[in-house]
Amino acid sequence: MDSVLVEYDSDGRVRFDEEDWSTPSLQERRAILHAVQSEIERLQDLGLALDSDAD
Repeated sequence: MDSVLVEYDSDGRVRFDEEDWSTPSLQERRAILHAVQSEIERLQDLGLALDSDAD
């Protein structure tokens, strides 16, 4: 199941698309952290590609 994280707050609560605010379970926290790491890597690759095009 794919969920879209819409918002988060400083207390660690999250709101997924079409859902109410909740504290994520351990499994959800791990999935969020994995998605964050994957997105960071993709953005770093994009930055490198754009930077190499500027030369």
